[in-house]
Amino acid sequence: MQAWVIGNWKQNPATNHDVNALLDNLLTAVNTEEQVVKNSCRLMVAPSCIHLAAVSARLKDTSVLCAAQDISAHSANTGAYTGDCSAQQVADAGATWTILGHSERRQYHQETHECLLQKLTHALTQNLGVVFCIGETQAQYDDKQTLAVIDTQLSVVKDLLAQQPELAASLSERLIIAYEPVWAIGTGKVPTVAEVSTTHQHIKQTVTGFAESLEAMTVLYGGSVNVDNADSFAADPMIDGALVGGASLKADSFLMIANAFSRALG
Repeated sequence: MQAWVIGNWKQNPATNHDVNALLDNLLTAVNTEEQVVKNSCRLMVAPSCIHLAAVSARLKDTSVLCAAQDISAHSANTGAYTGDCSAQQVADAGATWTILGHSERRQYHQETHECLLQKLTHALTQNLGVVFCIGETQAQYDDKQTLAVIDTQLSVVKDLLAQQPELAASLSERLIIAYEPVWAIGTGKVPTVAEVSTTHQHIKQTVTGFAESLEAMTVLYGGSVNVDNADSFAADPMIDGALVGGASLKADSFLMIANAFSRALG
């Protein structure tokens, strides 16, 4: 079994110079000091679209994968959609995965069920793997609606399989679920490991209900993951890795989180 540690750089860094400096530090660490990571923990980073081609080119012959942060819902390839980047375009730029459904996209861009279903379909059509983000708000958490919210968000996957049942056989290798409580992203608030473990178990049981082949689905935790709490999350067998925000912008902290999951796997 392998863990996954994915760095979502969001709208960072600001310049090509800073992107290259971050990559220099990351690749030096991976290639010299962190051999254990390559063996038991897959690494991936998701730069902003403007830096995607340059980052993917530098990562091409390394063990670190490159993902886009989003793709267009309107077309898988080309069209009159100003400002959008299609699945085909980001794949051509070198990405092999894309993040979809992040809470910031849901909040600021009002992404709906139908929008995300289209994006999932386009990504898989263009042979992109998908890191699909789900999670509840603070109010929903307080009202004990977490599992109900997650069920609603996961229904996108259920509908995808209803439309394309042939995907079931390979989807566990092409889709990663990232559970990110909205109230924990960038806030320093963190759910307990027991809460995350229970939620991950529910996610795995739910997707297995869609198709038995999804029993091996990888489920990551995201939301204020850092070097201080990574070991406790890594120790739980229900948590298959982490989607990391701010801590991924420094190579040392990103690799320390990866090493926590590597150690947990022995």
